[in-house]
Amino acid sequence: MGFFGTFAYENASWKTLSEGELPPLAEPSLWIDVHDSDITSVVYAPAGPGSGVAYLGLTPRTYFENPNASDPTDVLREAAGLAAWWGELNPGGDVPAMQAELLQYLAEDEDPDGFEWDEAEDVDDIDDGEVFVEVKTRRFLTALGLPLPAELS
Repeated sequence: MGFFGTFAYENASWKTLSEGELPPLAEPSLWIDVHDSDITSVVYAPAGPGSGVAYLGLTPRTYFENPNASDPTDVLREAAGLAAWWGELNPGGDVPAMQAELLQYLAEDEDPDGFEWDEAEDVDDIDDGEVFVEVKTRRFLTALGLPLPAELS
């Protein structure tokens, strides 16, 4: 069984929530929900030019092999939205540079049948961030300059 955890960042601190709980939060806020070490849902407000929802690891559409599991993803739009969100916390920060940085973390919809394991690849050479979404989530939060929730430290 993988890692599960739901956390909300508001007023410069994290709080742990019940799985899937998304209460109203004071803006700027960030809500992350880690599902079975495979998906991290990221809900951010204000959304700026983004939709306010992004994913790390896999998207629900890919993970559940169901196009109705989530809206289609647009990683460029969400990177712009998350960078604008970061800009709210860091006035005068380099928002375009942050947008470029965040692109490497965001998941886009993929054909679940298109996944292939490279048999020649040494398992020891695979980055943990590509296997465990909580590792990628820690890196994502660090890129945003945020502290980590205790459960992800």
